[in-house]
Amino acid sequence: MAESTNQLVATMKKLSVPAAVAGAFVLGAAFFAGHGRVHAAGAMDDSSIAPLTSLDQAMEAVASRVTPAVVNVAVTSRGSNEEASEGQMQQLPPGLRQFFGPMMPQQPQQPQIEHGVGSGIIISPDGYIVTNNHVVDGATQIKVTLNDRRVLTGKVIGTDKMTDLAVIKVNASDLPSIAWGDSTKLKPGQTVLAFGNPFGYFEFSVTRGIVSAVNRPNPYSENPRSRGSFIQTDAAINPGNSGGPLVNAHGELVGINTFIISNSGSFAGAGFAIPSQIVRSTADELIKHGKVEHGYLGININDVTPDNAHFFNLKAAAGAIVAQVSPDSPASKGGLRQGDVITELNGEKVLNGGSLQLAVSEMAPGAGLKVGVMRDGKPITLNLTVGQFHAKTEEATNDGDDTPKSGKIGLSVADLTQDARQQLNIPDHVKGVVVQQVRPASPADDAGLQPGDVILEVNRKPAQSASEFASQVHEGPAGKDLLLLVWSKGNASYRTVHPDQGDQNG
Repeated sequence: MAESTNQLVATMKKLSVPAAVAGAFVLGAAFFAGHGRVHAAGAMDDSSIAPLTSLDQAMEAVASRVTPAVVNVAVTSRGSNEEASEGQMQQLPPGLRQFFGPMMPQQPQQPQIEHGVGSGIIISPDGYIVTNNHVVDGATQIKVTLNDRRVLTGKVIGTDKMTDLAVIKVNASDLPSIAWGDSTKLKPGQTVLAFGNPFGYFEFSVTRGIVSAVNRPNPYSENPRSRGSFIQTDAAINPGNSGGPLVNAHGELVGINTFIISNSGSFAGAGFAIPSQIVRSTADELIKHGKVEHGYLGININDVTPDNAHFFNLKAAAGAIVAQVSPDSPASKGGLRQGDVITELNGEKVLNGGSLQLAVSEMAPGAGLKVGVMRDGKPITLNLTVGQFHAKTEEATNDGDDTPKSGKIGLSVADLTQDARQQLNIPDHVKGVVVQQVRPASPADDAGLQPGDVILEVNRKPAQSASEFASQVHEGPAGKDLLLLVWSKGNASYRTVHPDQGDQNG
């Protein structure tokens, strides 16, 4: 566990009420109580507020049912300054790697003793608890505080960095536990409650909100194969809530709170939870085997969208586009190619890249997989064998002409020379043209292109030189979308570029 994990809360000061504010409260109380000319508003008729009181009572019932199963997870670990900048915190959002509890380093020049606080939820009466991996990673001691104020020693049963989930256990029986909910049935607008220990001080807190969206990708993941499918909610989640439950109106577990998006480091209206569909299967594997084996195919994928569907001769904007196939991977051995569109897995429709990624990662390595593919507008079926994901083996490998070659979309490119390969650390197998400059606010900028990216294809055709790229871009009608296959930081993806019809030369 990194020192930076809890820096946000380490600087938090004790709460106090300013004297002026306290005076206002006193003055207000005297004003309303001591002046006969001022009258308190009369109580409203119960029938007029019945819907609100019914809602309150329902939420109170849910909170009273769930809170006994919520726990405070206090962690002690031995870290170092080097560990503080790497490890598990790298998978969390920049600026939010301090997402749980206060941390107090000791003996600065020595390996440090660090303390952090997170949350967890009891999933069985015999003491199994689900939390985040980043809460307990590197822990030398775990103390679990139950809702009845008992403090028990926790033991790590298993962790899974890919899903950021962990299972710990306490030696107890007949504990209150939560019921599992079905996250696949969640819809935007549904009421949800978030439980946890915000800032490490306010134990067993509950906040209410709605499901803002489902199937969100992780915008901060540096691993393109890491799972998405997050639940987005506006139920307030703050540092210390990591590992706490997100529940539906029935009090069922539908997610585990894991990160937020915020410029300040505190809740700003966008919290994210791992859906129970993933949590339950992962927890089961950790309890049974102490680890999780994830299936993989060895591909990078993009969603089919209305913007790019016609480039692949598709009638509907559904499926997952294969943007890159790793050599000697299950996908390569099974015959998948770059530009294929995966539409079915074992007879089930593939809606987008996220659903494909989730389905494959939950499959057991060695399992057979029947893949429905659209290749150049024609359906084919491939039989693949799911491989086993190994993080270390699956990490990506990591004289130009300065004249702009395509003012039409707002970038300049150059031939990919050997000097450019060495300077930009581009592998020999990557063939294309290198992006030199991108005009701010241009179509290329809007598509996310950056200097150092390599454009491999234009409209499904290889781009072998800067001059060929310029010809390919300009041969299309003015204003017509372009589909670029772009290699960036070790991974290829398709980008749809919308040329500016009013600016053909800049």
